This record gives sequence, C-alpha cells and structure tokens, in this order.
Amino acid sequence: MAVVGLVVATILLFVVVLGGLWYAARRSRGRAASGAVTGPFEEIWHPAAHRARIEIQVQDERVVPTPQPGDPPGPV
Repeated sequence: MAVVGLVVATILLFVVVLGGLWYAARRSRGRAASGAVTGPFEEIWHPAAHRARIEIQVQDERVVPTPQPGDPPGPV
C-alpha cells in the first residue's frame, strides 16, 4: 500500500510542477519575467521560439544613434 501512495504522490508532484510552470507562463506572457521563468524550458522543448525571443530582445536593446551637429537631416 505504501508503494501505491508513493506513486500517487510522485505523479501528483509532477502534475503540480507542470501546472505551476504553465501558470507562470500564462501570467508572464508578454512581460520581461517570461524569459526568466520559462526561458530554460522553452529552450529545451521549443528551440525555434527561444531563438526568436533572443532576437527580439537583441532588437529591443539596440539604440538609434543620435544625430551629430552638422549631419544632414534624415529622410522627410
């Protein structure tokens, strides 16, 4: 009987952990915390999405150079 309880507890723990990860992913969708919480799991199970997220982060961090005095005005 103890073995059955151990198996049930293991399965229940597995379901709770996966449910918590799903909940964290849904709550942080579109926020910066999403990459921190779900990034490693996304890298394992969906590498293309992980690469796309990294590319988006790189583009977000780019800075547009400020025009220097004497530069011609940009396209109008």
